[in-house]
Amino acid sequence: MTEQSTGHTVEKIGGTSMSRTAELLDTVLIGPRSGAALYNRIFVVSAYAGMTDSLLEHKKSGEPGVYGLFSSAEGGWTWGDALNAVADRMYAQNATIFADEGARQTANRFAQERVEGVRSCLIDLSRLCSFGHFQLQQHLLTVREMLASLGEAQSAFNTAMLLTMAGVNARFVDLTGWREDGQRGLDEAIARAFADIDLSCELPIVTGYAQCSEVLMGTYDRGYSEVTLSRVAVVTGASEAIIHKEFHLSSSDPRVVGEDVVRVIGETNYDVADQLSNMGMEAIHPRAAKSLRQAGIPLRVKNAFEPNHDGTLIRSDLHARAPQVEIVTGLRNVFAFEFYDQDMVGVKGYDAGILEALKRHSVWIISKTSNANTITHFLKGSMKAIRRVEADLSAAFPNAEISLRKVSLVSAIGRDLGGTAVLLQAIQALAAAGIEPLGVHDLIRKVDLQVVVEPADFEATIKALHKGLIENWAPAQRQTLHAVA
Repeated sequence: MTEQSTGHTVEKIGGTSMSRTAELLDTVLIGPRSGAALYNRIFVVSAYAGMTDSLLEHKKSGEPGVYGLFSSAEGGWTWGDALNAVADRMYAQNATIFADEGARQTANRFAQERVEGVRSCLIDLSRLCSFGHFQLQQHLLTVREMLASLGEAQSAFNTAMLLTMAGVNARFVDLTGWREDGQRGLDEAIARAFADIDLSCELPIVTGYAQCSEVLMGTYDRGYSEVTLSRVAVVTGASEAIIHKEFHLSSSDPRVVGEDVVRVIGETNYDVADQLSNMGMEAIHPRAAKSLRQAGIPLRVKNAFEPNHDGTLIRSDLHARAPQVEIVTGLRNVFAFEFYDQDMVGVKGYDAGILEALKRHSVWIISKTSNANTITHFLKGSMKAIRRVEADLSAAFPNAEISLRKVSLVSAIGRDLGGTAVLLQAIQALAAAGIEPLGVHDLIRKVDLQVVVEPADFEATIKALHKGLIENWAPAQRQTLHAVA
């Protein structure tokens, strides 16, 4: 990469947006740009919507894809049929993108080569693991990464070809490690890939998955593309990172509170982004945010289909001028895991034992409260995993009483929720709506206020808090909110 690359941006496009290819060309990728304005940008792209679900497993329902069937002893050879279905889906996607027959055939040949290469690897691995000396379990993470990379490779290759056909000097940058010898660290792999790229006259289209010695899926699972974005930004010295979504980062879900009252957040800081991640409403993966924050690189979240809107700017040094709630969000299905033992007072080890069990069964901790003899964790995860935690703790602490109930958690988040106004107005808003919370968490560090309610009250709670803390906030205070109506 040459010195001319200073001042460039690194931009990520999500899977749902990637599926709207024609619109992307008219907005984010090309739009009104021409000449030099097309360059000094790097795009990291996700797989087309639903493709990774077919390759791995459905993100919401858990329905197994190729990986789920291959890794299951009961799956047999059904994974082969699932891989055929993925190939057909790739060809169908290509048919919607490329009107030109030659371009479509080129895209299909690329997809076929990747799919058949993976098929050969999985067949060979299955044969190898039919011998007792080789255990399939030891190779499953590699299989998962290899399958996941197919989706990003297709979308990046197609996008580079589309841009080239439109007269843009685009380059397909393949970080998937396809047919490469050896394994490198992520930063080294990125540096090598960009070593001969002149960003002033080339437009790199980069795979969201990157094969590296850090094994991204082992740590980030399906959040790897945002980690790739952040490290590409850091390694290439970007001036700004941009994430293009199919919606704005707003004060709440417009489908719940109404499009007429929701507000686009004009700016906020990485602290708020972390709280959003904790509530499952990710502006960016928290590990990816850490890389950008430490490098002093601002992040902008934009609506891919409203290119003239500035979106939301996220920086470490954007402090609130006055206390104000910026976003109200929440999780509908949360498990309140209550551990009670009368003998807990003054005795060490309980907390560590609970945390170890939760970690062992990969249960996500959202929040936690405790008193003299009770520790309650608010958890997100499968009932099966949480029941395993319960069984382990019942064996380790036979005198403890463990209870589990489903609740909802709603959070009011902002850079500064200091003073008493936010808490008092939240309680008043809930009372006015006839909602009796099961609990309220208002910590010393005033960046979020969490309200625990019955699942039936979830949407009503979001509406009430949005109305009381954002829509009806005192006019003098509301002027300090950095938001775009």
